[in-house]
Amino acid sequence: MNEQHGASWATAIQATLHCLTGCAIGEVLGMVLGTAFGLHNAATVVLSIALAFVFGYALTMRGVLKSGLGVAAAFKVALAADTVSIAVMELIDNTVIVVIPGAMDAGLASVLFWLTLALSLAVAFVVTVPVNRWMIGRGLGHAKVHAHHQHH
Repeated sequence: MNEQHGASWATAIQATLHCLTGCAIGEVLGMVLGTAFGLHNAATVVLSIALAFVFGYALTMRGVLKSGLGVAAAFKVALAADTVSIAVMELIDNTVIVVIPGAMDAGLASVLFWLTLALSLAVAFVVTVPVNRWMIGRGLGHAKVHAHHQHH
């Protein structure tokens, strides 16, 4: 297998799974809250995206704070590590949800809603792995987090 600047597929998959965790928590919470509060589809998508970033950054900060960095420095690492990954994941994930007929209007009790959400996260994961591999291979993205874990 051709390793691109030393970044392995396993490392990229691990980084993307980390990103997926935060995105999935934010997406599900945003969709649940948007539906519970009767928000319009656009407002629900915006809430879900915002929460995906919040939870994605928070998960990264949790690990980086353990390495001894202060909150402000840990936040800067999280921004550098996760912004592109979360943005790509959210773009793909929400595009899939929006293009599947009836998915946004399906409601939380609907199989269509949950299957679409699962599909959208799976597609986003597949698209984001090579993005993370490329970034890590250049010392960007989650490479910034790994530098702090090595010092711990």
